[in-house]
Amino acid sequence: MPRSSSAVSDSDRSVPSSLWRDRDFRRLWLGQTASQLGEHASLVVLPLFAVLTLNAGAGQLGALRAVGQAPILLLSLFVGAWVDRWRTRTMMVLADAGRAVALGAAAVAGLLGVLGLPALLVVAFVVGALSVFFDVAYQASLVRMVRRDQLVRGNSALEGSRSAAQIGGPALGGALVSMLSAVVAVASSAVFFALSFLSIRRIGHREPIPARSDKRLPRVWRQIHDGLRFVAGDSSLRTVCLASAAFQFSFAAVMTVYLLHLPRGLHLSGAAVGLALAATGPGALLGSLLAARLPNRFGHGPVLVSAAALGDGVFLLVPALGGAPAVTVPALIAVNFVFGTFSQLVNVTVMAIRQTVTPDGMQGRVAATINFVGMGLTPLGSLLGGMLAEARGTRTSLLLTAAGMLLSPVLMALSPLSRLGRTLPAPSATPAPSA
Repeated sequence: MPRSSSAVSDSDRSVPSSLWRDRDFRRLWLGQTASQLGEHASLVVLPLFAVLTLNAGAGQLGALRAVGQAPILLLSLFVGAWVDRWRTRTMMVLADAGRAVALGAAAVAGLLGVLGLPALLVVAFVVGALSVFFDVAYQASLVRMVRRDQLVRGNSALEGSRSAAQIGGPALGGALVSMLSAVVAVASSAVFFALSFLSIRRIGHREPIPARSDKRLPRVWRQIHDGLRFVAGDSSLRTVCLASAAFQFSFAAVMTVYLLHLPRGLHLSGAAVGLALAATGPGALLGSLLAARLPNRFGHGPVLVSAAALGDGVFLLVPALGGAPAVTVPALIAVNFVFGTFSQLVNVTVMAIRQTVTPDGMQGRVAATINFVGMGLTPLGSLLGGMLAEARGTRTSLLLTAAGMLLSPVLMALSPLSRLGRTLPAPSATPAPSA
């Protein structure tokens, strides 16, 4: 089987400096960092506002999270087809502008005292929908901007910025909700999306994509079918879909219970919750650094399976925690740090595998198909987490949902994905369009 040039070589050591000298890559990196910071802040701000200010119950919090995640299921496949037709810069700029406007309007509504749960549901859906556009577009944007032998390094940089956002976003959001107001917290997310808009709109790289006026372009439904067929026919991508679906479903349930358990079961303040969640970020920074080295040393498959098992398994410790915040907060920080390290190692490795085995013309559709299958069940997971918390209590529900996360590494261990070595297969030929 032919191999790609993604293995580490002497020439590869110059890749980081060449990337950072590229102004367009720097603008993408800065914009993506600001966008991820706004997104991670809003993922904490909106649920905490619902729980602490609107006194939302477990079912209502589950519904709020499900509404924000529903666009993944509803839009991902269409967005993937559109990304393969449009310029990713255009989609990212529009998504940033829309999210800034939606959260800015929410901040104004909060200032006027009319930011209730119905309005919060609308904001969560709009932000979630536009995040689908941005996330699929930025993944495809990197492939169109850099060489294939730069993808691992480029992904490491972008995922490192996402890790930095995981440090600042939850901590900033939780602190602002706790010490100032939900209005200020919501407005801060809007500002970050505006900063991302300003950075990404300055990218000058012209992407080699088909012109939308080309009458020979296949219909969207045919493009979606081709993307689904390509992923289903590739053993590595197929396993990534199934393992991601198992993880994301269980993780959505875990996080719904988690966001209830910390303030109510462990009696932590909003700032303490934000601090505990922010510990994922330093771990993810470490995971990004490890992802640039470990797969090329020990093999992509072994690193992927072992990291998934360690990162997912650590959440089984959370239900055992209790007592004074002086004890529980450091323990939660440690759990989130370990989870952040190994989950980020999985994320970067999976993204490198996906981008390497996928031909350029299929990048958007493959990313969207994996998002659709992998994250399409997250609304149901969030609803399940809320129902379990109401019926069984947060501690028991955490144990059950955390155990479900371990299905993901099991699926990967039983698949050909676990046998991927230091180098990855070359991209498959682009399949012929459906008739």
